[in-house]
Amino acid sequence: MKILVLSAVVAFVSLMGMVHSPRTNEYQLNIPQGFPDPEIPAENKLTNERVALGKQLFFDPILSRDSSVSCATCHKPELAFTDGLPLSKGIRDQIGVRNAPTLTNIGYHNKGLLHDGGVPTLEMQVLVPVQEHTEFDFDLMLIAERMKRIPEYAKLSQDAYQRAPDPYVITRAIAAFERTLISGNSNYDKFKFQNDTSAFNASEKRGLKIFTEQLYCTNCHNGFNFTDLSLQNNGLYFEKYPLDSGRMRQTKLEVDRDLFKTPTLRNIALTAPYMHDGSIATLEEVIEHYASGGQVHPNKSKVIRPFQLTEGEKKDLINFLGSLTDYDFIQQHSD
Repeated sequence: MKILVLSAVVAFVSLMGMVHSPRTNEYQLNIPQGFPDPEIPAENKLTNERVALGKQLFFDPILSRDSSVSCATCHKPELAFTDGLPLSKGIRDQIGVRNAPTLTNIGYHNKGLLHDGGVPTLEMQVLVPVQEHTEFDFDLMLIAERMKRIPEYAKLSQDAYQRAPDPYVITRAIAAFERTLISGNSNYDKFKFQNDTSAFNASEKRGLKIFTEQLYCTNCHNGFNFTDLSLQNNGLYFEKYPLDSGRMRQTKLEVDRDLFKTPTLRNIALTAPYMHDGSIATLEEVIEHYASGGQVHPNKSKVIRPFQLTEGEKKDLINFLGSLTDYDFIQQHSD
C-alpha cells in the first residue's frame, strides 16, 4: 500500500485557506470521566450538521471508484471499527498490506495517524484511502461531483459548511464524525472512574495488577487510552519485516525501519486479528509473543523482554483486557 502523503499534503495545503465560521448548532461530545477534552481544529468545530454529514459519508460506498466499499467496510462498528481481517480489502477485492486499526478514540491520536504515524490530522487522513489504489482508488473531486447530483448531499453540505460538496467538505465532515467515536464506559472505567466496585471481578483485578505491576505493558500502553502513541518495534519478525517497513516508509531512515504506532487497547477483545499485519489471531497468542521476548531486530524496543506467566495468570490478564470492552459504545454505533 503506497501512502500518498505528498499528494495529501499538497491537497490539504490548497484547502487550508477555505475556513468558515462554525454553525451555532454545536455538537455536544460526551467526555467520559478520566478523559481529557480532545483537540478539535478551530476551522472544523463540531456541529450536529457536520457530524451527520460525516456519518452518512462514512457509511456510503459513493467514496469508492466502483461504489463497492465505504469507510465502514474496513471499520465496522460491531468490531469496534475494525474489519476482522488480517489485511483489509478494497475495491475489486484487492488486498492491502496492513490490518485495519480501530477508530476507538481516534480523535485523541494527536501524534500522527495510520500505523506509521505518517499523517498528522484526521482531515488529511481521509485523503489516504480515497487515493490509495488498493482501497477506494478514486478522487475527491469526482466524489464531490457525485454528491452534487444527490439533493440530500447538496443540502447537508450547505447546512454543515455553507457550500456545495467539495474536497473541503468531504474531508472535514468525515473527520468531524470520527472525532465523536469516544469510548470510555467499559467495566474498567466503571471500576476506575465511576467507583463501581461490582463492575470488576477478582480475575480482572488480578489481571490489572499483572498488567501494571508485573509486566512492562504500561511502558507503552498507558494513560486513559492505553497508548502513548509512540512508534515501536516489538520484535514481530526477524531483522526485516516483510511487505511493510513502517515509519521508514515515510522517513527513509534506517532508525525508523519497522517501527509502528502503539495501538490503543480499548475494545481489544473485539479487534482481532492483531499487529499491523493481522498476523496474530488471538490475545492468547499475543501474550505468547511478548512472553518469548520477540524476534531479534536492530530496532526492537528495549522493554520487550521475555517473561513467564502461569496459565491462571494468562487467563487473568486476558480477562482484564476483556474488561476494556465498551459495550455501550458498540451498541450505540451498531444501531
